[in-house]
Amino acid sequence: MIDADHVVAQIDPDLPPPSILRRDVVLVAGPWLAGTSGVAAALRHRLPGHTVLEAPDLAAGEAPAAVVFVVSATAPMTESDCALLDVVAADTDAVIAVVAKIDVYRTWRDVLDADRALLAQRAPRYGAVIWVGAAAAPDIGAPVVDDLVAALTATLACDSLERRNRLRAWENRLVGGHRRLDRDVEGAGREARLTVLRDERAEQLRRLRLDKSQRSIAVRSQIQQARVQLSSFARTRCAAARTALQEDVATISRREFGGFAERVRRRAAQVSDEVQEAAARHLADVGEELGLPVGAAAESAPVVEVGTAPRWSRSAETRLMVLLGAGFGLGVALTLGRLFADLAPQWALAGGIGGAAVGLAVTLWVVGLRGLLHDRAVLDRWVVDVVTGLRTAMEEWVATRVLAAEASLGRAVAERDAVEHAGMDESVTRIDREIREHGMQRARASAVRDRQVPVIERALRAVRAELDR
Repeated sequence: MIDADHVVAQIDPDLPPPSILRRDVVLVAGPWLAGTSGVAAALRHRLPGHTVLEAPDLAAGEAPAAVVFVVSATAPMTESDCALLDVVAADTDAVIAVVAKIDVYRTWRDVLDADRALLAQRAPRYGAVIWVGAAAAPDIGAPVVDDLVAALTATLACDSLERRNRLRAWENRLVGGHRRLDRDVEGAGREARLTVLRDERAEQLRRLRLDKSQRSIAVRSQIQQARVQLSSFARTRCAAARTALQEDVATISRREFGGFAERVRRRAAQVSDEVQEAAARHLADVGEELGLPVGAAAESAPVVEVGTAPRWSRSAETRLMVLLGAGFGLGVALTLGRLFADLAPQWALAGGIGGAAVGLAVTLWVVGLRGLLHDRAVLDRWVVDVVTGLRTAMEEWVATRVLAAEASLGRAVAERDAVEHAGMDESVTRIDREIREHGMQRARASAVRDRQVPVIERALRAVRAELDR
């Protein structure tokens, strides 16, 4: 054992020795249903001077003096069987392979040859493994374990057994150290974690850009809809007001002319209030839908100044209508006079006087009616002009109000983008810091590996050279 440790100490005395406890026992191990219990019982019976254990009886950190690995003659070894052998014989050089149940399976020699070739291909150390056939608990006859007992006895009696086992433990220790250094460079799941971090970083940046773009599109869309809908609402209310006022003009009497301007003024104020309420309500809904504050109107909608109803001069038209009405009345008077003269000559004088009175009344009625219609037409045109001015003022106010709301929403969007950018910058900084930490850990692990691996490889070559001797 001192010689084995000295082989490694000559290369680097600081290399830690194998942390195992060597026990002077024989370990019988193998896959499930391979017959390990029967082989262990047979060896205990045939070798009472040696301690024979199965895998559950050996504590962690303990290594046996020899390993008897039992496989079934049913079929060649599988990958899991080979992996089990690697584990149980990791720190022990003395390994004897047993093909059990040879009393049942006549093709056990073919299975043995296949297993020997498989293990020799798996690792060079398994090329020198002793292979025997055995029937530890046959259905008929005595157990067939003589070859196994002889091989195990010779192995345990070998003078170099302890040194070889120590060298094999050193080899396992050095190979494990090499693998651990490689794992430290790669990290346990480091690449997977780096992939997750990079994907998370890209996803957060993509989501930030997408949210910003969607928010801008939503604001522009809602503002355009508000501009169209509120402008349409203002035009509709102005059109309704014009229609109602024109209907009033069509039935207005001469006594109502004096109060008509006040009626128009009230109607214009009502339209202005309705447009303001509709704008405030609609823009509030837009802000609530977007989750952004919409500033209040800086000023209320203007009210169109409505003066007194116009009274256009109609002297020429009045003279014309008097002339036409007089002619019409004269015609009526003459017609009535002739009618009385023909039907009742005795009433001719009274009929003429009556006809003249009726003609005068008709003349006055025609002139008055034509004057009323003229005044109504003047009021109608005046109403159209007033409502047209009101509509222009309302459309301008709606455009100004929507523009102010757009500016307010733009500021709110900018503030929210700034907050999200700050949060995103913090998250991305955290991710970048973790990525750099993984890179630094890999660099440090690579430096340690580059410094220690050459020493480990030299020690490993020396240990294997001693094993090959």
